[in-house]
Amino acid sequence: MSNKTIRNLFLAAACLAAAACGGPKRPSTVGTTPEVERRVEQILAQMTLAEKIGQMNQVSADGGVDNYAEAVRRGQIGSVLNVVDPEKINEMQRIAMEESRLAIPLLVGRDVIHGFHTVFPIPLGLAATFDPALVEEGARVAAVEATAQGVRWTFSPMLDIARDPRWGRMAEGSGEDTWLDARMGEAMVRGYQGAQWDTTAMAACIKHFVGYGAAEGGRDYNSTFLTENQLRNVYLPPFEAAVKAGALTLMTSFNDNDGVPSTGNRFIVKDILRDEWGFDGLVVTDWNSMGEMVSHGYGADRREVARQALDAGVDMDMMTFGFITHLEELVRAGEVRESAIDDAVRNILRVKILLGLFEHPYVDAAAAETVQYAPEHLDAARRTAEESAVLLKNDGVLPLDAGRVRTILVTGPMADAPHDQLGTWSFDGQKQHTVTPLAALRERFPGRVIYVPGLKDSREQRARFDDVVAAARRADVVLAFLGEEAILSGEAHSLADLNLKGSQSELLAALQATGKPVVATVMAGRPLTVERDLPHCGAMLYSFHPGTMGGPALANLIFGDATPSGKTPVTFLRTVGQVPMYYSHNMTGRPYRGEKLLDEIGPEAGQTSLGNTSYYLDYGAYPLFPFGYGLSYTTFAYTEPSLDKAVYGRDDVVRAACTLTNTGARPGTEVVQVYVRDLVGSFTRPVKELKHFERVALQPGESRRVEVEIPVSALAFWGADGTKKVEPGDFQLWLAGDSASGEPLAFKVE
Repeated sequence: MSNKTIRNLFLAAACLAAAACGGPKRPSTVGTTPEVERRVEQILAQMTLAEKIGQMNQVSADGGVDNYAEAVRRGQIGSVLNVVDPEKINEMQRIAMEESRLAIPLLVGRDVIHGFHTVFPIPLGLAATFDPALVEEGARVAAVEATAQGVRWTFSPMLDIARDPRWGRMAEGSGEDTWLDARMGEAMVRGYQGAQWDTTAMAACIKHFVGYGAAEGGRDYNSTFLTENQLRNVYLPPFEAAVKAGALTLMTSFNDNDGVPSTGNRFIVKDILRDEWGFDGLVVTDWNSMGEMVSHGYGADRREVARQALDAGVDMDMMTFGFITHLEELVRAGEVRESAIDDAVRNILRVKILLGLFEHPYVDAAAAETVQYAPEHLDAARRTAEESAVLLKNDGVLPLDAGRVRTILVTGPMADAPHDQLGTWSFDGQKQHTVTPLAALRERFPGRVIYVPGLKDSREQRARFDDVVAAARRADVVLAFLGEEAILSGEAHSLADLNLKGSQSELLAALQATGKPVVATVMAGRPLTVERDLPHCGAMLYSFHPGTMGGPALANLIFGDATPSGKTPVTFLRTVGQVPMYYSHNMTGRPYRGEKLLDEIGPEAGQTSLGNTSYYLDYGAYPLFPFGYGLSYTTFAYTEPSLDKAVYGRDDVVRAACTLTNTGARPGTEVVQVYVRDLVGSFTRPVKELKHFERVALQPGESRRVEVEIPVSALAFWGADGTKKVEPGDFQLWLAGDSASGEPLAFKVE
């Protein structure tokens, strides 16, 4: 009997026992109350079958319905997408509230991914801050701006673990690490949703459930082949954390995993999400993902996949029209129970009530614009862009001294690219409000900036750069802004080649040959393979598309008004051929021990034993930059690491400490990271796992004793017996500035 079967039998027995004893229901994940549930039942009792199914139908305002007003009036639409005009939203709500039989408000959704009008760094950049409080603040800003125009539901945060930078949607998530992803997800859920009943509360939608980031070959929409071990220990924990944080909604994913499309996967939606975690929020499909089950070959037609999706636990259909077209006939044919439809509608009504939509369906259209681009919103976006930038290299060039630099050459395709700077999924960002590096530098240094683009966009090819080189020779310093256009990352924008596109590398090499100090700033939606470019600059800042205020943030960093503190949320590869490479890999039977590389192997190599460990003959075993890496304008020393004891019980807390000292001449903030390794397990365990991080700000010469607490329960994992628990044995713990640094402390768990 499989572990899955054992767990399902256990869950079923537990549910029957609770029912027989009149036992209490588990706590609500979305914070419902008895009064809310009474309202849900009162509305449900009045609904016809057709009206119930109408609540399960989500449509886009830009297509799919011939007469929206009539469909709303007849109760055939429960949610609408992609309308942000408050007057249009108010009119649709007026029809729903005043002309439909039951006066149920519409739930208006929009992809508000990293800001509404005020655009923050892309989520991969948000993760680089290692600052959940700042990320929560940004999500709150997005909610305030979006709800002012009538949007009450966002399809964010994306919690897909992504370990293949070829996958374009890596830009939309928090990178490769389970722990970091979970903390970012919790922060965004709190920020979007705010307080219940608040008219600025915007329902978060955690997505894509589940495994989508492991798309085969990094090709979007592709199949995944994740074991239950991988799902439970790597890919599911961020979703569970976001559910516990109160996320109101969840979206199924496009991919099939091991042959079962997520939208029809009863095991992940019904068994895990609903039964194990107790999620009582709304589950929506991704755009036509129900219909795509036909393309997968999992169902013969829309009628069949509508039945499969409902059976799996889906409540709302986004743009397939499968529920609205086929559920009524499926009920009449006895293939679908009306009680299953009732359960779905309960979940939808519950969210609408918790958002206060029945009491406040309308927005003040005249006042909607007053909160957009508010000064405090722009300030939060600038601070986030500053914290998200990662300093990858600095040979002493940065920070620049504004008093000594008289002439500045600004060049590169990203120097003045207001649209591309916003990054992917910035539907409502307005490029006329974007402050580019060129604009920020011109404002700061009037008359001192020479601007020669060099390349009109990131993909242009040029043979010579005589104009740029001539300008560089007249300047004191060269600021080259490189990277990729927004359209090169995001959904359906996967890449096989991760080098800088076009002639950007050649431009940088030509600038370095002038002998002038060159600072390269890369703006991109993923970690590009920049190893070949590092020798051609004195410093490199990496800014995952930084949003509206990226220009002032980067200017502040370059000239020392802000100090870099960002850390890589994903491993930077030397070459795309290293994919997949991530820090928390399992130990192999033959771990790397420093074998010779291909260019070091002599003619006698064929007579010797080489390559008997896990590495590449041509690129070795290590990435360009590890997870958690990032330089500062100062330096930090970790000394006196310690644990409070050597042996812990499973109910204990591991207390670790070290002394952190700012050993440089400038103030700075270090992200102290805590990694743990479980040396022996019923499954082979990762060589390191992030379990804690915190930002520590220090003045020059200042020392601080950093003390962290890790509950032993945080060391639990799903083992070979199909249960989650802490397995006793030997462990190691690191306190360090990145995933490749520090010396381990040893301890045991009994």
